[in-house]
Amino acid sequence: MRRRTPAPLDTDRIIAGDCITGMHALPAGCADLVFADPPYNLQLGGDLTRPDQSKVDGVDDAWDKFADFGSYDAFTAAWLTSARRLLKDDGGLWVIGSYHNIYRVGAILQDLGFWILNDIVWRKTNPMPNFKGTRFTNAHETLIWAAKSKTSKYTFHYHALKMLNDDLQMRSDWTLPLCTGGERLKGDDGKKVHATQKPEALLHRVLLATTNPGDLVIDPFFGTGTTGAAAKRLGRRFIGLERDPAYVAAAQARIDGVAAGSAEDLAVTRSKKDEPRIPFGQVVEAGFIRPGDTLVSPDGKRRARVRPDGSLAFGDLSGSIHRMGAAAMGATACNGWTYWHIERDTGRVPIDLFRREMRGGA
Repeated sequence: MRRRTPAPLDTDRIIAGDCITGMHALPAGCADLVFADPPYNLQLGGDLTRPDQSKVDGVDDAWDKFADFGSYDAFTAAWLTSARRLLKDDGGLWVIGSYHNIYRVGAILQDLGFWILNDIVWRKTNPMPNFKGTRFTNAHETLIWAAKSKTSKYTFHYHALKMLNDDLQMRSDWTLPLCTGGERLKGDDGKKVHATQKPEALLHRVLLATTNPGDLVIDPFFGTGTTGAAAKRLGRRFIGLERDPAYVAAAQARIDGVAAGSAEDLAVTRSKKDEPRIPFGQVVEAGFIRPGDTLVSPDGKRRARVRPDGSLAFGDLSGSIHRMGAAAMGATACNGWTYWHIERDTGRVPIDLFRREMRGGA
């Protein structure tokens, strides 16, 4: 019996309705990443006011209210279970929360088999003050980054994030402003459309770090579409799930106005380990360097001759460019590609120049 090929999944869209019901309708193993900004269950005990008695526009929406911790935990387990079903084996999960909920979410996702990779502290440059002066100002939120399992080969663009951070390792504390100004969506009445709209810079960093162009990102709490906007700009596909019609409309209008990233503009800095392996012998075979040519150290004081098989003769020794480089330096190891140079009419150039040229033509 011939097996039917499944129809392509319709992406770059918003599914209106309950997130768990919507996720059940999607095929298992379709998602490369799930980003979730679930209700925080803030448990506010009444209106929050400033010292002048004006009311703070806080999160008092019905979607953030739960009867007790038990009902919140049951809800969390249900959506995490659905999200886990949608993830590919090497997929990843991000979930953001505050001290009100993130510890409960973290315990439940571990119980379900997810493997926590990092917790990220999003430090807000412009947090809301603690008006009553009874606690520390709550100036951060926490993101958990997890793989589907301990053995998942998850995506992480370490070198791209290092480049984003001025060539320094990206740390687990991120300083970014809240969503304000022109980015904050507002209704006809001038009030913000969504109480907890996240800054697109946050999603840009998450998607740049842990997805590839063309990957599918699912957001079960889509809100006003920050994940979709960032995904479209970065050439990722998305599916958002949202039950509030006003949020759906705002998100769709927002995403329609975003210019999609073009393929030629989406490349990021990658690890040298990801580049094609070019043995030095292939450089010799290709004629960039010929048998009998002399290679020199960076200062020109040490010399070795190239042999037909790509090895070097250095004094009474012979071996690879790396072993002979180490011998020339009196060291235990050496990167021969950067150590050895060759004289050309334009001056002394590292032999790695020819490897890069071959990779460019691969």
